[in-house]
Amino acid sequence: MSFGDLSRINTNIQSLRAYNQLQQTNSRLNDSQMRLATGKRINQAGDDSAGFALSNKLESRIRGQQQAQANIGDAQSLMTVAEGATNTMMDIVQSMKEKVVQARNDSMGDDERDIIQGHFDAMIEELRDLVDTTDFNGVNLLDGTENEFTFQVGADEGDIFEVDLPNFDPDQTEFGDGDTAISGITVNGTAEERTEALDIIDGAIDFLTSNIATIGDTQNGLSFREQNLITSTDNYEAAKSRIMDADFAKEQMELVKQQILQETGTAALAQANAAPQAVLSLLQ
Repeated sequence: MSFGDLSRINTNIQSLRAYNQLQQTNSRLNDSQMRLATGKRINQAGDDSAGFALSNKLESRIRGQQQAQANIGDAQSLMTVAEGATNTMMDIVQSMKEKVVQARNDSMGDDERDIIQGHFDAMIEELRDLVDTTDFNGVNLLDGTENEFTFQVGADEGDIFEVDLPNFDPDQTEFGDGDTAISGITVNGTAEERTEALDIIDGAIDFLTSNIATIGDTQNGLSFREQNLITSTDNYEAAKSRIMDADFAKEQMELVKQQILQETGTAALAQANAAPQAVLSLLQ
């Protein structure tokens, strides 16, 4: 460190040193004020380049996971629509079974069985309408045209959840006993046809029961993924906070320190500027 000579006034070394120190104090004071104002320890890459890069990566992952949570919410809504429609279908099929059991009783005459067959035909149309009108964002859920759904449930490429919804068309044989669809039931014909009708109805109930259970399992699986995402996102938020966020107690302490140094530095600069005036006494 150089020392100034008070008998030389062209360059005031003491004043320069006091000025430089005051500038450094002002810079640190500005940093503390910025951190307290923003709540962030890192406000630009120059504050901590490694921490700045890492926090940006964490932010990217957090935002990706937050969007994945929204995706899961949409997927659950889609499955809820499908579940509601299939539950309605189950109610209709259960009513149809009641009518089949009623029609098999020989206390029913031909006219009564014709009426029951009319009810059957109307309920089959209700099933067809449900298949045709159950959609989510314009995508039909029950007619088998879009039976494979892939949901992005995480921030990474492989974080997907796949769902298969079968064809619920009452005219296809799976919606029956495997040989005859539920729409092929006849109760106003022979006794053999009414016996077969009961098997078809039971097959349709088994078909619906199995697939409604699968929809429920899918909803549970999505809920598990959602909970895992929430926990993971919270952990990433905590990691980012440790890197980015300011410690207010520490920053306030640093602010007070720099404010004191600023006052003492200003006083020291004033004294250093006044020191060369002593040379005037040599000229008297």
